[in-house]
Amino acid sequence: MGYILALIGMGLMVGLSGAGSAIGLVSGGSSVVGMLKKKPESFGVGLVLSGLPATQGLYGFVAFIMYSGSINSSLTLFQGAVVLGAGIAVSLACLISAIFQGKVCANGIAAMAQGHNVMGNTMMLAAFPEFYAILSLVAAILMQPLMNL
Repeated sequence: MGYILALIGMGLMVGLSGAGSAIGLVSGGSSVVGMLKKKPESFGVGLVLSGLPATQGLYGFVAFIMYSGSINSSLTLFQGAVVLGAGIAVSLACLISAIFQGKVCANGIAAMAQGHNVMGNTMMLAAFPEFYAILSLVAAILMQPLMNL
């Protein structure tokens, strides 16, 4: 049973964090396409902002790699629950933060398309949802020693 719980947790880590990143990237990327109609020279700054939600998918993958060495068919129920808990924490935080970070970035890109100089401000505001994705990865790292109990 522990093995099954761990596999579910591992799938969540990669699947939901990657899905959140993909959704966030589409929000930002769509705004860049709109900006290019008015300001084609601004592709570089739009690209930077639209790419920010990709990091949450990476956090899920890092958590997956961290736990993958511990996964085997002899896991106890407790150990499987640890991996599942880490998977839920990382996947939900990364899913939601990537989606909303994408929205922040999309709004900043739209403002830049209208001629406003908000690149730095948008980067700072986009860092706030990112912080919670990072915290979820740190929590998963801190949970890992529980695998040895």
